[in-house]
Amino acid sequence: MVGRPEDLAFDATFRTAAPYQRRRSSERAERKLAFVVKRRDFQKKVRVRRSANLVLFVVDASWSMAAAERMEATKGAILSLLHDAYQRRDQVGLVVFQREEARIVLAPTSSVELAQQHLRNIPVGGKTPLSAGLLTAYRVCMASQRRNPEITPLIIILTDGAGNVSVTGMPPQQEAGKVALMMHDSHLRTIVINMEHPAFDRGLAQELANALGGPCYTLPELKAETLVQTVRQELSSKPGDAASPPGSASRGGTGSSQPGDTPGAFASGLRP
Repeated sequence: MVGRPEDLAFDATFRTAAPYQRRRSSERAERKLAFVVKRRDFQKKVRVRRSANLVLFVVDASWSMAAAERMEATKGAILSLLHDAYQRRDQVGLVVFQREEARIVLAPTSSVELAQQHLRNIPVGGKTPLSAGLLTAYRVCMASQRRNPEITPLIIILTDGAGNVSVTGMPPQQEAGKVALMMHDSHLRTIVINMEHPAFDRGLAQELANALGGPCYTLPELKAETLVQTVRQELSSKPGDAASPPGSASRGGTGSSQPGDTPGAFASGLRP
């Protein structure tokens, strides 16, 4: 057998050779062997490496929503996911957007200690540069995949879908739509958590989810446990099969929406 001795799968090799033992009885008697294995019986170990997940939270830290509550829930979810991420080689990161820019508060990591250090103080307030947050998330995920092609990103976006700051000078919603299309075309898996109050919901979070090609959820209560449960259920489902978190309402597309089908404020941003 070509390869290293440790590549031989002994149990599979014995199972392959077992049906031939009666036919090899004369050889067994001649060589005084209880069991005869031929080269053609050899089976090689096949090592399947489990792909690692990158869970990247992208959070609106402007005053447009209850920013402090949102940040606390996200911090708790990040630390909870990191506590059991090491054995699975998973990583968690955080991008926040507020005022005029987006910032990588926590670069993708498996370290609980590093996360605790970086998540200690996160400022909130100001305008809502949605497209900057999406663009930063895109860059983080693409860089992670270049470093490790086996990594699978999942982007969790906490937003009401409304942006009022542009990176390029385009209308903010149109610009966000173009970035969303770029993320969709790059096959990045996303979940939008709609943070708008139901009484004032203009459907912008849903439109963003449609542009991204992922689901949109409205959680009845924003807590770390609910976010963690949402992430775990999404990771355990196949891409395109949106799994509604318990106690929540699924309000999004399932990955089948086409750019031309995206209504409202994002539509013009998705046209070539």
